[in-house]
Amino acid sequence: MWLQPHSCHWSLVTGHKKYKRNMKVLVATEKPFAKVAVDGIREVVEKNGHTLALLEKYTDVNDFYKAVEDADALIVRSDKVTKEVIDHAKNLKIVVRAGAGYDNLDLEACTARGIVAMNTPGQNSNAVAELVMGMLVYCVRNFYNGKSGSELMGKKLGILAFGNVGRNVARIAKGFGMDVYAFDAFLTADQINASGLATAVANQEALFETCDVVSLHIPATAETKQSINYALVNKMHKGGILVNSARKEVINEPELLKLMAERTDLKYITDIMPDADAEFKAFEGRYFATPKKMGAQTEEANINAGIAAANQISDFFATGCTKFQVNK
Repeated sequence: MWLQPHSCHWSLVTGHKKYKRNMKVLVATEKPFAKVAVDGIREVVEKNGHTLALLEKYTDVNDFYKAVEDADALIVRSDKVTKEVIDHAKNLKIVVRAGAGYDNLDLEACTARGIVAMNTPGQNSNAVAELVMGMLVYCVRNFYNGKSGSELMGKKLGILAFGNVGRNVARIAKGFGMDVYAFDAFLTADQINASGLATAVANQEALFETCDVVSLHIPATAETKQSINYALVNKMHKGGILVNSARKEVINEPELLKLMAERTDLKYITDIMPDADAEFKAFEGRYFATPKKMGAQTEEANINAGIAAANQISDFFATGCTKFQVNK
């Protein structure tokens, strides 16, 4: 069972407010949580004196607009909480994205309305990390085509962004006997080295120059979009493998396609199907994409993230806790 950390701070958006009990918490999921996760969310919400409402498998955004009209709190997965959704949500005080990424939330619209936006970091981390290593084994064994492949032991793995997922990838990779390196723009070398999981490098260029495999765990921001480009990936060793379980927007697809056409030794495996999937498929034996994003698609991650969201909402209403607020 997921446990809510006790360390909290107050929201810069709303300040510290006291809320009455019996708030309406809406779970709006085009792709629903597993039943056991919904049961867990309901238990947390009702135990804290609130009411749970469900909108599942909706196909018309107007259904979302109608359902959110009287909601005080909202839990979503990959559902887009746009300005239009916010405009219809007259009572909304908090929205929680059940997962680490939150680019499906319009943070500017939330802030303008004084709505606290949160994510649930760490709840899907192990699931994503296991998928990364599973795809990597699949890749080095030539996608199980019957031909001789290679092993991960002794290979150098670079992790770009050393957050919850990156650390879990490092932990599992160490078990394979890989040498793990990492770079994170928001961590010092000492912080990375102190983890005991990876050796820090000076910058992302050094990471690509050093490693046989680079695994991406960066968010899609103004700084990172299109940043994984021809010049950067071309620094990789012969036989290099690029792994993306982050966001497709960080890849400069035209430049990566050009590079893979020139360097027949490179491989690209991803949990986010590129816009240019058809073009990448021309590189048979060197490219693989899951048919849909699968990183967090485990029963455990599904339950953890949903219950975490319910706990965070309950704590917010009870004490004003905004520990995981992302619109600051």
